[in-house]
This record gives sequence, C-alpha cells and structure tokens, in this order.
Amino acid sequence: MAGIVSLLLVGLSVGLGNFAASIAIGLSGVTQSLRLRIALVFGLFETGMPIVGLIIGHQVANKLGGNASLIGGALLGLMGVYLIVSSLRKTDDKKVSKASNGWGKLLMAGFSLSIDNLIIGFGLGTRHESLWLAAVVIGATCITLSLLGLELGRRLNSKVEEYSELMSGVIIMLVGVLIGLKIL
Repeated sequence: MAGIVSLLLVGLSVGLGNFAASIAIGLSGVTQSLRLRIALVFGLFETGMPIVGLIIGHQVANKLGGNASLIGGALLGLMGVYLIVSSLRKTDDKKVSKASNGWGKLLMAGFSLSIDNLIIGFGLGTRHESLWLAAVVIGATCITLSLLGLELGRRLNSKVEEYSELMSGVIIMLVGVLIGLKIL
C-alpha cells in the first residue's frame, strides 16, 4: 500500500509540472487535436523518464544495500528543494507556450520538462517499486493533469501556473523525506 501511495504522490508531483506548462499553453488557446497531442507527448515523456530512472535505480539499489532508501529519499528531497527554488525564482523556461508550433517544438518541450524526472525515478528505483505499476500510475496522472491544465489555462490566469510548480516541489520533497525515513 505504501508503494502505491508514494507512486501516486510522485505521479501528482511530476504531473503538476505538466499541469503548469499546460496552463501556460492553454492561456494562449489551443484546439482539441492539439490538446490531445500535448497530453500524449507530455504523458509519454513524463512517464518514460521516471521509468528509465527506476530501471537504473533498481540496478544501483542492490549495490547500495540498506542505504538505498536513505539515498533515494535524499535525492527526491533535493529535487523537491530544486523545484521549489526554481518556482520561486521563476527560472523555468516559459517557451513552452510556443510548443504548439509543430511536433519538433512539442517534443523538445516534453523532453525539457521531463529530464529532471530521471532523478525522481532513480529515487523510487532504490525502493524497488514495480516498473509496470509506476508506468500506469505516473502516466495516467501526467496525462490527466496535462489535459486539466490545458482546460484551466484556457479559463484562468497565470497565477495558477506559478502555484502548481511550487506545489510540485513541496510534494516531491515530502515524498523524499518520507522515503528517507522509511515511512513510505
């Protein structure tokens, strides 16, 4: 049960990054077909990167032994701090709203938003989380939050985007602490 809770929290946190980017794109207005392309690309990248990290984490965890949870939790906690600082400093690249100008730019936006998820996946991999369960939970969460962000972006202002990035960092940091303390 703790594994599913940690995956849901990580899926939520990873998905909140997509949510923020989707709001930015949604603010500029998008068609229904573009919404589906954005959700698909963001979902694939946001699911794929943690999965690669999970695979690497599984392999390294055996070598780390009893310290694997502590190291994985610390990495997640540090990633959370990074996301919080990045959100507060507004250092994220806001070129994402230009992603609607073709597949190439959309793929680059998806990749750039998900590269830090390798570390998140690695942190989970040190706990030997199920690869398939992680793929389903993280993927479904990311796609759902991307679609929701696009719709909300169409209706709301940019303040929601700012707070979702901050919330993502807080959740990842919390998951890292809970994993490090072996609560999750």
